[in-house]
Amino acid sequence: MGQHVIKMPDIGEGIAEVELVGWKVAVGSKVVEDQIIAEVMTDKATVEIPSPVHGTVISLGGELGEVMAVGSELIRLEVEGAGNVVGEPGIGNRESGIEVEKPAVARTPAPPPRIPTPEVQAKPASQSPSRALEASTIPHSPLPIPAATAPTRGTLRADERPLASPAVRRRAWDMGIELRFVPPTGAGGRVMHSDLDAYAARGPQATSTTTSSAYARREGTQEIPVMGLRRKIAQKMQDSWRRIPHITYVEEIDVSEVEGLRTKLNAKYGAERGKLTFLPFLARAMVLALRDFPQMNARFDDEANVITRSHAVQLGIATQSDAGLSVPVIDHAEALNLWQTAAEIARLSSEVRAGKATREELSGSTITITSLGPIGGIMSTPIINHPEVAIVGVNRMIERPCFRNGNVEARKLMNLSSSFDHRVVDGMESAEFVQAIRALLENPALLFVE
Repeated sequence: MGQHVIKMPDIGEGIAEVELVGWKVAVGSKVVEDQIIAEVMTDKATVEIPSPVHGTVISLGGELGEVMAVGSELIRLEVEGAGNVVGEPGIGNRESGIEVEKPAVARTPAPPPRIPTPEVQAKPASQSPSRALEASTIPHSPLPIPAATAPTRGTLRADERPLASPAVRRRAWDMGIELRFVPPTGAGGRVMHSDLDAYAARGPQATSTTTSSAYARREGTQEIPVMGLRRKIAQKMQDSWRRIPHITYVEEIDVSEVEGLRTKLNAKYGAERGKLTFLPFLARAMVLALRDFPQMNARFDDEANVITRSHAVQLGIATQSDAGLSVPVIDHAEALNLWQTAAEIARLSSEVRAGKATREELSGSTITITSLGPIGGIMSTPIINHPEVAIVGVNRMIERPCFRNGNVEARKLMNLSSSFDHRVVDGMESAEFVQAIRALLENPALLFVE
């Protein structure tokens, strides 16, 4: 038997180090060729690392959340034969990041970090976090759980920790469900999203007659490691807020006419072209307004003191997923019609939520739209996606009585909350830009006039 060392591969684009965000195997696991063994995060996206050989895991080279240099030992496998030794120890395929060594004494593997499991308790559904910017990742998978450690179905004891992914735990928290009361159906006794749905449909009384009191005293704290995409979001938000002097401008827009047009277009063309949401209309209005305000469609390198205005509109769409906030990019939004824009928004959002968006799809935006959807409130203060200089935020649409031509009418109103880099954009320019968008949306026929 020999040993095979897989080293952290060169991801490309000059990246010297990556963050280890997920192990797909554990010490003692059998691995087959091309099986995904780990997930690492660059500054933009999560990359899956496959195994080039069959073998058994001897040791893991890092802990979750650890920043590892390219070329450092990622994982060590025991393989059949002499280990396919090539030359001297440590010399192998440098391009793939995979190297082969002669058999050596296995070092004691460091155990994966213990991530505290929250005690889920009844809690009102929390609002979604503000959408503003960032990159993408794929949610890391937990280590495989041996069958011998799987909990039995049914209610666990109060001191037992149910098995579930972070996304399931977050959803259970939002639903006010205690995971220990949910019968698991996943591998190794893991609670799945479908288990939450089934539990909610049956009601808690169908599973257990022992429920915690709403007034029960609770003790202790919960520590949540900041890693993976959440760490990237925190770093990006802090960097954007520290480097950019923001100015936020809020304006009310009467969207009754554009909503009426959207309804008619969906009724006539929805079946064959797909349904339109409000965002494609806003995207089109921004594209047209940017012709008169090119300074908004720019990126500011504040270290080189260079502003680069883009002729193409690389429109970022802030998108929330279980993994966190990402900004996929509509390539050349200026060249797309309403339905093409809608299709691209739907495709990119789906890719992000499935964790499949590529680095290219998450890079190069020149201006961003952020929307909180139906919970958007009456205003917000979106943070600019550095190094861009402008971001347009969509707030909640609401029908209210308004005076029009001396009469009171029910109109659909919406606020746009937009932030600008005050080093590049003056206050008057920011107001004029939003007013240009407003004029186009309140007179939607202008969206189709070249």
